Amino acid sequence: MFTEQDIEQIGAHGLCVADAERQLLRFREGFPYLDICRAAVAGDGILQADGAAAERYGAVYRELRPQRKVVKFVPASGAATRMFKALFEFLNDGVRSREVDELLAGLDRFAFAERLAEFTGGSRDPRTVVSNILTEGLGYGTLPKALILFHRYPDRNRTAFEEHLAEGALYAAGAGSEVCIHFTVSAEHREQFERLAAETVPFYEARFGVKYRIGYSCQKPSTDTLAVNPDDTPLRDGQGRLLFRPAGHGALIENLNEIDADLVFIKTVDNVAPDRLKSDTVIYKEMLAGLLLDLQRQAFGYLRRLDAGERVSAEEMASFVSGRLCRRLPSSFAALEPQRQVGLLRELLDRPIRVCGMVKNEGEPGGGPFWVREADGGESLQIAESSQIAPQQKGLMTAATHFNPVDLVCGVRDYLGRKFDLTRYVDPQTGFISSKSQQGRPLKALELLGLWNGAMARWNTVFVEVPISTFSPVKVVGDLLRPQHRNG
Repeated sequence: MFTEQDIEQIGAHGLCVADAERQLLRFREGFPYLDICRAAVAGDGILQADGAAAERYGAVYRELRPQRKVVKFVPASGAATRMFKALFEFLNDGVRSREVDELLAGLDRFAFAERLAEFTGGSRDPRTVVSNILTEGLGYGTLPKALILFHRYPDRNRTAFEEHLAEGALYAAGAGSEVCIHFTVSAEHREQFERLAAETVPFYEARFGVKYRIGYSCQKPSTDTLAVNPDDTPLRDGQGRLLFRPAGHGALIENLNEIDADLVFIKTVDNVAPDRLKSDTVIYKEMLAGLLLDLQRQAFGYLRRLDAGERVSAEEMASFVSGRLCRRLPSSFAALEPQRQVGLLRELLDRPIRVCGMVKNEGEPGGGPFWVREADGGESLQIAESSQIAPQQKGLMTAATHFNPVDLVCGVRDYLGRKFDLTRYVDPQTGFISSKSQQGRPLKALELLGLWNGAMARWNTVFVEVPISTFSPVKVVGDLLRPQHRNG
């Protein structure tokens, strides 16, 4: 099926022919649905922590933070095309939607208004304004969200990138007041990120009394996937070359795997609030991290005792795994020999762990928390997208009370201080096939589900309710006019 040119091209992506053949087989066979048991709700998969618990766990984190290397990890490579979808429709097709009208009416309230006026000369002509936002002028239509001005301040207006600098200083400063932040970026925009960092980091270091260590990485070509025609044959360009596409942010597990850290905070690039609303974010980020450290302390304690040859009660460990690590053991567990019980529990304890904030569902889009049946008959907590749920199980989604705002703290070292190989804890059976087009030609694309979906499916997972005030995403440009994005 593949020519010598194809094989050379596949190799240049860091793949082998067997990888490409597996991708083609996936197009033909599709992905299996998750075996959903039920929605995770408060008291059954979602922990509700009161103010006292939040303070207690936050204190644990603040005490141990100087002894841990903490990194804030921000997926920031995607272009803001969807953020400006309505504006593109107006510019290209003349479709003037309510979103366009709201932008024009509220133009002076955007943080980018003054900079825009430098290009428009203050014109209010709709096409002049929109074209200078998207293409010439600001050029926001091709930039990632991180580089877009989000919020107004008296001293300097801030991009989303800068808000992550400010936020990181409030809860992620480690020993020596060093704040490590890692952005995943596209290769074509890396220079712009570095230039913005050079311009702004000194300002925020002086403001917050910290030192920043900013890192960048790009999605690996080896995680790209073939595009195919509607009949599942490889799609080729005009020169007969195979067409590869990025496989979605689930592929970023490779980037996360290379981060040198003990704790990693993960948050999407557009979910930032101005300073006046950051306090809840800080409280609950610290709470999630403190809870993770407390869970690690107990799990690591069991593993060290087993290494020392101590007799550790399987019943005691099972209670911890089921009760605090939220992993339901299979019904066959009770019938196992004690030695096999301990072996299974040890394997479950010795995994990376994530503690995820969940907010009550108020109509915002996002993956939901569910109990999923594993191959061994046990149950684990997973963040599931609607595409992972079989049509006959869609009714279970109506029982979901919370959704995932992408608010994670990750423990990525084992009890001996070694980095986990995070690629070992991915579920390769998760993903979806989407229909797209390339220069007018229909195609099918293979996409890995999110970094916090299938890429972390084999982690130990704990869900905690956090307030909606910690969630202020910017999905469309008009969201910047919402009260939670006004700094006053």
